[in-house]
Amino acid sequence: MTTEINEREQTLLKMLIESYVRDGQPVGSQKLARDSRLNLSPATVRNIMGDLEALGLVSSPHTSAGRIPTDKGYRLFVDSLLTVQSLDNDEVQRFKQEIDTDESVEVLIERVSSLLSGVTQMAGVVVAPRREHQVLRHIELLPLSDNRILVILVMDKQEVQNRIIRTAHAYTPSELQQVANYLNASLSGADLQTVRNRLLADMRETRSRMDRLMQRALDMAESVFAETAALDDCVIAGQTNLMEFSELSDIDRLRSLFDAFNSKQQILHVLDQCLGSPGVQIFIGQESGYEPLNNCSLVTSSYGVNNRAIGVLGVIGPTRMAYDRVISIVDATARLFSAVLNQRH
Repeated sequence: MTTEINEREQTLLKMLIESYVRDGQPVGSQKLARDSRLNLSPATVRNIMGDLEALGLVSSPHTSAGRIPTDKGYRLFVDSLLTVQSLDNDEVQRFKQEIDTDESVEVLIERVSSLLSGVTQMAGVVVAPRREHQVLRHIELLPLSDNRILVILVMDKQEVQNRIIRTAHAYTPSELQQVANYLNASLSGADLQTVRNRLLADMRETRSRMDRLMQRALDMAESVFAETAALDDCVIAGQTNLMEFSELSDIDRLRSLFDAFNSKQQILHVLDQCLGSPGVQIFIGQESGYEPLNNCSLVTSSYGVNNRAIGVLGVIGPTRMAYDRVISIVDATARLFSAVLNQRH
């Protein structure tokens, strides 16, 4: 895409975007000619702006003679013209102190979301770790009435999940203890995705060679683990910050955006696309494919443990954002959060 415009055009586009991001006002040719130090007349700059507009990189608002960048212009800027700022050590240490605590993962997620929001003055979002990547530590089985069994799953070091399953007949506490012992020996230390996709499949293949106890263990394991994991959730902080940006302040646009924040489903779908991609991912305007976010950009990065992505965090703001700084903030936060989670494993 950079081959479409020459170096002089790239310089002026970069200046226009930086000025618009900083001031929020359309940029005129006279200002660009004065500030560019390219020894160009306003008329020459005006012609170049016309060429950039023909390429779909800038547009002219009806209320101003100046120009503003389009989504396509921002994309070229982010991909080819942007110099990302590095966070200084004091900022990194402050982020680390905010995140590196002994609190539960749920509380940490809220902290990270608030941190991203507070630092950028936009909306911070963190998708909770995908449940299928949670590691099973221990299983307990307790008998209830009406052939029901309380299944207690200890996940990782922090979370305890309780599930109730119904069986064909009643089990004694002794039988349930035997089943639990077998499941702990077979499944402990595996993540839920592995449990469902590999271990249970292996057990099913050898079912004909199992005794009655092992068959009961298999039946219970399938009841507990075979279902799809509960839907992932995300924590969004600082939504009201977006009301401060004039380009997002239209009441209908705000209503649509806040409805999206409340439902979360489509935002989760957009963010889920980032899970398999390393590094920082950026959706500009309509690139998200989700209409309420058409005037927004999402800067995201996955986080994880043992070099495996388990969730996504990022910032949602107007397309007119300081990408150089936001990219650094999101990248550093993802790395720090991953480091904290790795320490716990």
